[in-house]
Amino acid sequence: MTTLLTLNEVHTHIGQYHILQGVNFEAKEGQVTVLLGRNGAGKTTTLKTIMGLTPATKGDIAFRSQSIKKSPTYKVAKLGIGYVPENQGIFADLTVEENMKVAMRKEDTATLERQQYVLELFPDLKKFWKKAGGHLSGGQKQMLSMARAFINDSQLILIDEPSKGLAPIVVEKVMEAIVEMKKKTSIVLVEQNFIMASRIGDTYTLIDDGRTVNSGNMQDLIYDEELKRKYLGIG
Repeated sequence: MTTLLTLNEVHTHIGQYHILQGVNFEAKEGQVTVLLGRNGAGKTTTLKTIMGLTPATKGDIAFRSQSIKKSPTYKVAKLGIGYVPENQGIFADLTVEENMKVAMRKEDTATLERQQYVLELFPDLKKFWKKAGGHLSGGQKQMLSMARAFINDSQLILIDEPSKGLAPIVVEKVMEAIVEMKKKTSIVLVEQNFIMASRIGDTYTLIDDGRTVNSGNMQDLIYDEELKRKYLGIG
């Protein structure tokens, strides 16, 4: 199985704060790799560091064996990495249609076909095509944010806390969508909802105090009560 993304001893500083202090993991093609850990462990910063939003100060990040550690965000996106931020990052004053159009790097046949695919995946977006993003429900905003990342030819999509603040029935829809999206792209997922993470993740990486402390197959973690209790506070 092809390795898409590799983080090797990645450190990140934000101002005077040393947030990431040695993050290591791989994301493989066709899989969902889940980053797990308590609040404040460094999961969101890890995604931002991959995207070049909070650049790494040490270590290396490679995408398809090419170092992207020093690449600006727009170049990382052009290489084929999509990003769904925790705050969703949609334009509240633009319609769903306009949000999708702004996200397109090019308006070719393949892009329009992907747009049609995500509208089938998220029928609410088709229903509210002319509605302003700011007037959508929380779940619909999350769907729009994911659709915007998927519309380009992204080989890897980073998704930060997609279930946060959503009702259980909406979480189920988002989970089903991620499973479908995995058929066409690879995913690195940050998710606090362990039930959701365990149902859709193939592999996991545990981050604690800015460091990778464990990684492996998700099925092994499901039955490892000691690891879950120590690093996730569940068991």
